[in-house]
Amino acid sequence: MTTIQERGAELRRLHDAPELLQVVNVWDAISAKVVAELPDTRALATASHSIAATLGYEDGEKIPLDLMLDMVGRIVAATELPVSADLEGGYGDAGETIRRAVGVGVVGANLEDQMRPFEDAVANVRAAIQAAEAEGVPFALNARTDVFVRNAFPTDDEKIEEAVRRGRAFLDEGATCVFVPGLLDERTVERLVAGLGARKLSVIAVPNSLAPARLHELGVARVSYGPWTQRIALTALQDAAIALYAGEHLPQGVRPLN
Repeated sequence: MTTIQERGAELRRLHDAPELLQVVNVWDAISAKVVAELPDTRALATASHSIAATLGYEDGEKIPLDLMLDMVGRIVAATELPVSADLEGGYGDAGETIRRAVGVGVVGANLEDQMRPFEDAVANVRAAIQAAEAEGVPFALNARTDVFVRNAFPTDDEKIEEAVRRGRAFLDEGATCVFVPGLLDERTVERLVAGLGARKLSVIAVPNSLAPARLHELGVARVSYGPWTQRIALTALQDAAIALYAGEHLPQGVRPLN
């Protein structure tokens, strides 16, 4: 049985290692178990969108924090691997939310700036880092800026400049890396890495994103998959239901993973 301190130190090491850290997002205990059993899985990350959908809520902090943390705790309990939790914007109190997440065994988190005013966004990261430090657990904060997904500026140059400005401030407060979600082309990734530093940029893979091997070559620290992993599973379920209603058999090759 690993301790929370050991899992925290390992997650920090994985972010600092020269290899790209891929985290295949999970949303409940069985998805966590299935992914954790794969030999290439080194850490897990939750997807807030997927957990909310599982429990009947829309994304965007619509799910009560108690329910979110209950599911995150179940995911932590399903594996010995380090778990990073998607905690959206901090549910109104980033420090307290991080403290409670550590209490269920989390050793890393995504924290969105939601394009708050600059000083407020930096203060939110500061509160999260201080809360983790107060709990005595090595913690990997994946500090997210929504410059691209919220289309906050009219040009790519302005978006990159603001993402770097915010990201550097987050790193100065102690964030492990800076998460810039969006469909980013190679030139944008290059410029973000140049501005933030090698192994400091975290991205999400969406359809038509750069391949993981190329992200590694460009100096990206981490790639995650957000709600897309759950969408893959739900697409397979719906396709199977369509086939069954049409009189077909269960698909071949189904494994008893639960």
